[in-house]
Amino acid sequence: MKKDNGDLISVIVPVYNVEAYLRKCIESILKQTYSNLEVILINDGSKDKCGEICEEYRKKDKRIKVIHKVNEGLSEARNTGIINATGKYITFVDSDDYIDDCYVELLYKTIILYGADISIASHRILYENRCIDKSTNEEFCADSKLILEKILYDDGIDISTWGKLYKIELFNNIKFPKGRFYEDSATTYKLIDISSNIAVLSKAVYNYVMRKNSISKSKFSKKKLDLITSTKEMTDFIINKYPELTNACNRRLMYAYLSTLTQLAQSKETNKQIEKELLDYIRKNRQVVLKDKRIPKRDRLGIYASIFGLGFYKFTWNCYLCISKRK
Repeated sequence: MKKDNGDLISVIVPVYNVEAYLRKCIESILKQTYSNLEVILINDGSKDKCGEICEEYRKKDKRIKVIHKVNEGLSEARNTGIINATGKYITFVDSDDYIDDCYVELLYKTIILYGADISIASHRILYENRCIDKSTNEEFCADSKLILEKILYDDGIDISTWGKLYKIELFNNIKFPKGRFYEDSATTYKLIDISSNIAVLSKAVYNYVMRKNSISKSKFSKKKLDLITSTKEMTDFIINKYPELTNACNRRLMYAYLSTLTQLAQSKETNKQIEKELLDYIRKNRQVVLKDKRIPKRDRLGIYASIFGLGFYKFTWNCYLCISKRK
């Protein structure tokens, strides 16, 4: 096997009940044009054949490490991967997604070129009948403040943990919150905040697969409110440090409420108390957010639709999904 002259990079893959997707994910990592990798597969108590698949690949490629553990959720699986990583840099790939052959190489070259602490690539969102390419074809290096602002406005940079390459020491004092959904929203901003330089290569090389039974598409539960909790922690932190980003933070928090309302609208269940809490916040804060010309059109549409209650909001959202061919 060809040995790259560059640094060892740890690829962390949390695995849980994704046997239909796992082989494609692992194969995409093993085919990387940058080969100096250690691939850490964390089998988080899968009840299907994921554990067997992980062991099968461990026997095929000496770069693969497999860790079997009891199920504790995505955050603890990632934390376990970090603890066991020996690379100078780490990147995360979700086990139901896959990456382009050049993914690691491009992120590595970019982080070295700019002397950055983090390099960020873009991604594709793969629906059953449509692919949305989030590339902006930009390349630049920026400080934490600008990157946080772009995340808050969803301006070409995603808050997700995946799609990024990190210096491993960034995780010395930062861990993913155990048992929380939307753990990315509680973690990524902290990593960016302690980074001096962040390099952005807005080319789509990560493929995010929208599964019907993924966390973002599953049945509504009160755990979905974790998005609001994590977003509130993030926006409070940023406003305290960068008061000039208050408008951007207001937009991001409004998005969290709208997104959670969407989850509730898509569910067959009803929860009048949560519905009221979500709508009350949106109605109370909509005028402030609507004054911001930078908010995405989808947010604006959602805010106006919410005026007429959950039923009309659901109708409007379904129309949006049909028009955008996401349904």
